[in-house]
This record gives sequence, structure tokens and C-alpha cells, in this order.
Amino acid sequence: NQLSDQVQVNPRLTFDFDNKQIHSIMECETETGSVKLISKEGDDFPVDIEVAKMSELVKGMLEDDADDDDVTEIPLPNVKAAVLKKVIEFCQHHRNEPMTEIEKPLKSAQMAEVVQKWYADFVNVEQVLLFELILAANYMDIKPLLDLTCATVASMIKGKTPEEIRKTFNIANDFSPEEEAQVREENKWCEEP
Repeated sequence: NQLSDQVQVNPRLTFDFDNKQIHSIMECETETGSVKLISKEGDDFPVDIEVAKMSELVKGMLEDDADDDDVTEIPLPNVKAAVLKKVIEFCQHHRNEPMTEIEKPLKSAQMAEVVQKWYADFVNVEQVLLFELILAANYMDIKPLLDLTCATVASMIKGKTPEEIRKTFNIANDFSPEEEAQVREENKWCEEP
């Protein structure tokens, strides 16, 4: 036993005084157990703690309840059950296959050229669900999901005229023809040649 030579500060860090080195143990510490995420409608979704902690909101709530060993229930009153199910699906997949970093500005309007196929397929949904996923990712503070969903909306805009964007998102043009002409004239500098 060489306790005099080595001091273990915590499970991840050891000081070795003989060699004057610091050793960091690179083992991945995983938490076991599950937590129940409760949707707006009151539906509960049991999720591994490791997956649930992708959400900074949930992670903070779990840390606040660190003394409680029972299965914790986390209410998410701003997230519908159907959306929460998709959020959990994303987090579970992300744990096994992390998403590649999304380059900005987007290199393509095709999400399959920006991220892996699974992620591109994941956001190939109706606009209503896409926007609900953005709101859920923002509320739950899940950066990779927020990046993916916002990049998807950006890809829907990329390379389109204002008229095409209005049509894509069903936005009414509230400018009179005179007002629109004035705005175009004032912003000529930003239009592509």
C-alpha cells in the first residue's frame, strides 16, 4: 500500500507525489436509475437519468432533489405528450450516436448534407411539430435539439425570396405595394446581385 506516495482526491483525480504527476481517470461515470418526465397532459414517460440529463432544466431539477433516492417525477407543463415523446427519442438516439456539429452558416438547404441521416429524418416533420420541438428544446434547454430544429427552419429559408418564405410559412404580406417598394429600395444593398 503506497498511501504515502499517492493521494486520491476524488474518484477521477489522483496525485502521484513520486512522479510529480496528476492522473485523471477517464472512466465515464454513468448514473443508473430512471426519472419520470410528466407531460402537459399528465402522461408520464420513464427515462434513464443519463438521457434525461441532456436537458439542463431536468438536470438542475434532479440536482435540487439529490437527497431523494426515490424515482423522481419532473413536471414539464409546457411540453405536450406527443412532443415530449419525440424529445425523448432524440435524446436517446443522441446518447448512442451524437450529432455532428452544425456548421454556420449552413452549407446546404438539405439537412441530410448538414447532419447524419437519422437526424435529418427526425426533423422531416410537419411545421407545427417542428415549431413545438423548438419550443420544447428551448424550454427544456437541450442545445443539440435546439440547434437541429433551428437549423432545419434556417434550411427552409435558405436561398428563398421573401415571397417564397411567406408561402412556406403561410405568412400574410401586411405591406401595401408602396410600403414593400420602399422597403426594397431601402434594403437594396443586402440583396444578392
